[in-house]
This record gives sequence, structure tokens and C-alpha cells, in this order.
Amino acid sequence: MEELFDRYLKGEATPAETERVEAWLDQYQNPRAEWQQMDKTSREQWLEGLFEDVKESIGEEKVIPIRPRPVLWRTVAAISAMLLIALGIYVLWPHQLQLVALNVAAGQKCQVMLADGSKVWVNSSSSLRYPKAFDDKTREVYLSGEAYFDIRHDATKPFIIHTGSIVTTVLGTAFDIKEDKGLHSVVVTVTRGKVGVATRSRLLGVITPNQQISVNTVNYTKTQQNVDAAEAVAWQQNAITFNDITFADAAAQLQQRFKVTISFANDKVKNCRFTGSALNEEKLDQILKVICNFNNATYQTKADGSIVIDGPGCE
Repeated sequence: MEELFDRYLKGEATPAETERVEAWLDQYQNPRAEWQQMDKTSREQWLEGLFEDVKESIGEEKVIPIRPRPVLWRTVAAISAMLLIALGIYVLWPHQLQLVALNVAAGQKCQVMLADGSKVWVNSSSSLRYPKAFDDKTREVYLSGEAYFDIRHDATKPFIIHTGSIVTTVLGTAFDIKEDKGLHSVVVTVTRGKVGVATRSRLLGVITPNQQISVNTVNYTKTQQNVDAAEAVAWQQNAITFNDITFADAAAQLQQRFKVTISFANDKVKNCRFTGSALNEEKLDQILKVICNFNNATYQTKADGSIVIDGPGCE
């Protein structure tokens, strides 16, 4: 609950969380205007004092002693009631608050089946947090990195993926989510069904098979386009597909796949375009030999393991 209040005060709560907090405030007749007039520091100080009251009451009677605050007594009562409700929920269903953390090491991939039968393939250097059992209303997980989801349909319980500040909601579908913290982006690609992509406050778009949304997580601008979804999820089968892309874009894919630094001695080589695919389990040296031969280029592996590509380039 402390984390929920913190997100609410910062404006980072999800629409569902915000609705829950404000519904509770309305239910207990809180004069919201008084709360809204407080600045961030005053709110944090007031809540800190309230949390101390809660801690003191745990293990004794589940009644929070209210210190005299003549202006905000109704707010105290409302927040106290919220905390007691949350405490009761925690006591009755503690297992629902426990998340399993799956962290996939670099160069590895992992498949997991969730409690509802949905399957998730988690890519290299990514992590997924999910509950042992879903509650009665929603199915929610937390992703950092990239994963491919094949979600079992349930019209009564939407499946929600939190990727930083981006929220992806589905009922039953298959799609890929890729978070790149370095580029400040989250890319969602659909292979089956329909997916809604949103921030915590507004819908960014709804996409269907072979469509993709790329969201800038700094300013929340978005780009929506038609794509070949099979290419976006090729990593799931350990395959790399190059479809009319530049050598620079291919090098970026190889860097992520093999966790190695690739640079160019001649920028003109970056502009060379080609189409092809790498077979399963092919080594980086094998892939680079084919690509370099095709583009009239060469590559050299340095002592630190980095790779430098050179050649006359393409016009």
C-alpha cells in the first residue's frame, strides 16, 4: 500500500490503481479538495506519520489511533480504512502478492508456462516477474527486456504486461514485446489476435497481426507500422533474418545476439543492403563470413573481442 500511495502521489499509478484509490476516498467521504491543495512534501510527511501509526497498531488491535489534525480528520479516516482493507487482503491471500522472478542470463533463453496455461519465451538478458496464481480479475506480469507471449484466451480476465511505463493489454493472443533501455523504446509486435498498448494514462494504439507499435519512453511518441511479424519473433527459434536491411542494422542485431561490439572502419560499408538468414546455431564467424563476402567487405577480431568491419562500401 505504501508503494501504491507513492505511485499515486507521483502520478505514476495505473488507471485501475488510481480509480481504486479515488473510489476509496469517495466512499469514505474524503474532502478531496483539501488533499489536492497539499503540495508533494506535505503529502509525503502526512502519509509518513500515518504509516507509523499503522506499524504501531500491527500486532495489537487493528485500530489506528488518529492524532488530532483538525482540517484533515476525514482524510485520515479514509486512508486508515484503505490501509486496514489492504492489510486484511494481505492476511487472507498472501500468496497472491508473491511474484516469481525469472532472470535469463546473456546468451540464454527460457520458456515458462504460467498458472493459466499461457506460455512465455523470455529472451537473453531479460527478466519476467509473474505470480504463482492469478487473482479473480486480471492476469498481470512485469517484463524487462524481450519476451514472446502466447496467451490463453479468457474474456473475463485480461492479461496485462507492464514494461516500465508501458502497459500492454490482451485477452488471448500471441505477440512480442521488446524493451531497449539504451534507445528508450518499447516495441510491440503482434503475430495473432489483437493487442492494446498504452501508457499509465492514455491509449497509444491497438494493433493486429503483422502490425507493430514502437514507443519512445521519454516523450511517449509512437510509430505504428505494418511488419513481417515472423522476423520480429525469429529469435524464439534461434534464427536471425535479414530482410533488405543495411549492414549497420544487421550489425546491431548481431551485437545483441552475440553480446559483442561491432564497429565499421569505413562508414560507406554501413549502407550496403542485403537479404538473407542465418541458420540455427550458426556461429558469429560463419555469419560474418557470408555477409562480408556478399558485400565485398572484410572483418577483423581485436584482442578485446570486438569486431571491426572494413571495405569499399556501397553507393
